Amino acid sequence: MLKHCLVANRGEIAVRIIRACHALGIAATAVYSTADRHALHVELADHAVELGPPSPAESYLAIERLIDAARSTGCDCVHPGYGFLSESPDFAEAVLAAGLTWVGPPPAAIRAMGVKTAARRIMEAAGVPVVPGYQPEDVRDADYLTAAQRIGFPLMIKAAGGGGGKGIRIAWRPEDLEAGLSSASREAEKAFGDPRVFLERYIERGRHIEVQVLADRHGKTVHLFDRECSAQRRHQKIVEESPSPMLNAQQREEICMAAVRAAQAVGYVNAGTVEFIASQDGQFYFLEMNTRLQVEHPVTESVTGLDLVELQFLIAGGLPIPFEQSDVTQRGHAIECRVYAEDAQRSFLPSIGTLHTLDMPAGPGIRIDSGVRAGDAVTIHYDPMIAKIIAYAPTRDGARRKLLHALRQMVVLGVTTNVRFLIRLLDDPVFAAGEIDTTYVDANLGDLIDDPESGVDAAVLIALALSEAGASAPVDAAASQRDPYSPWARPDGFRLHD
Repeated sequence: MLKHCLVANRGEIAVRIIRACHALGIAATAVYSTADRHALHVELADHAVELGPPSPAESYLAIERLIDAARSTGCDCVHPGYGFLSESPDFAEAVLAAGLTWVGPPPAAIRAMGVKTAARRIMEAAGVPVVPGYQPEDVRDADYLTAAQRIGFPLMIKAAGGGGGKGIRIAWRPEDLEAGLSSASREAEKAFGDPRVFLERYIERGRHIEVQVLADRHGKTVHLFDRECSAQRRHQKIVEESPSPMLNAQQREEICMAAVRAAQAVGYVNAGTVEFIASQDGQFYFLEMNTRLQVEHPVTESVTGLDLVELQFLIAGGLPIPFEQSDVTQRGHAIECRVYAEDAQRSFLPSIGTLHTLDMPAGPGIRIDSGVRAGDAVTIHYDPMIAKIIAYAPTRDGARRKLLHALRQMVVLGVTTNVRFLIRLLDDPVFAAGEIDTTYVDANLGDLIDDPESGVDAAVLIALALSEAGASAPVDAAASQRDPYSPWARPDGFRLHD
């Protein structure tokens, strides 16, 4: 059994991994940049090592410094979390070369799935459906126009390496192709250091469905059912749920077994996610494989009763998966949303500042994964996530209503958040009906964002209520206009949105 883990990450995922370590009796060493010296994950760990300045390149992406931190504190394994170096085959190889255990898939599997064009070829050979497309062997000889006419418009131009919604453009007509290729290639070069792009047929009103897989070193590969992540803005996930409201029993079986074949095709070990795009007629196609833990893994844990991070450690330690496929069941429904310090009124720009108040919701069926607490700062250096809120209930509508109630109870002072936007999305009739597709949020963004004047009106009403109650606390009118969601002076018993 593994004894001591270096958690090569920060924020809520580092907190999540450290708690899993302690539940298994594994010591945990945290790493941090100078900006994170007083962060929650540092406080919770058994040991902590400073890596360097706030810049990720000088801290969380510095492979040699991470390996040195693991060696100096006596670690025998490294868990990369997600983001940063979690899908870096070079980092995985460095960990193994240092004589440490990598809590993740083999470097060869990471490398094979890291380039989408190579992944498509592997999936085609394994009999996993892929979207019709074009991936030139040599980009110097590429004939994108001829291929595009064969595939048909509209089509997607996608970066060959990388992910996270970057390097993607849609060409609706032949005249869009040249500009789209140039733009996607530039963004891919900037984001991933790889300018290569390929073409795929664009699945209109597609649904983004993914399958959680687990594989051990003893030849067993299982799936832990599906999640749907169709609520997206600019190809970035906003709300995730399990099970998908789109799939029937037969479709669910087919897509889950396709994911198992995909994992087996690359000799996968540990936890991973196979992502698909589904058309309105129920046909599904391979998109990519994420060779790491996913941000949305809690919804799978909620409906299966399994702890994915603990299972990652067991598999990395050489133990077999302790159950059979037939033992895994999907019960009830779970929905997760990501609460960010960002301003929906200003194109979702990050909101930087100190979390003066952070009052998280609680109650049966509510789970909070967070890496911050009151007094912490949201900085320019890292992702501005405040928390993930996960609601579980026997039915989808029950989980949706529970999540709405939790969001309405949440109080954050000091930064602007996307909570109002999330409430409007979850309350939207199309989402409530389980019919949202990957284009819906972008197409209806204006309706999902509050009227900026409504916050000022709310501030006036609250000020009048405080005045009538004899409250003596001064009202900061300027603050109310900056963040109309914040109750800058509240008497006892006041609760947002009640």
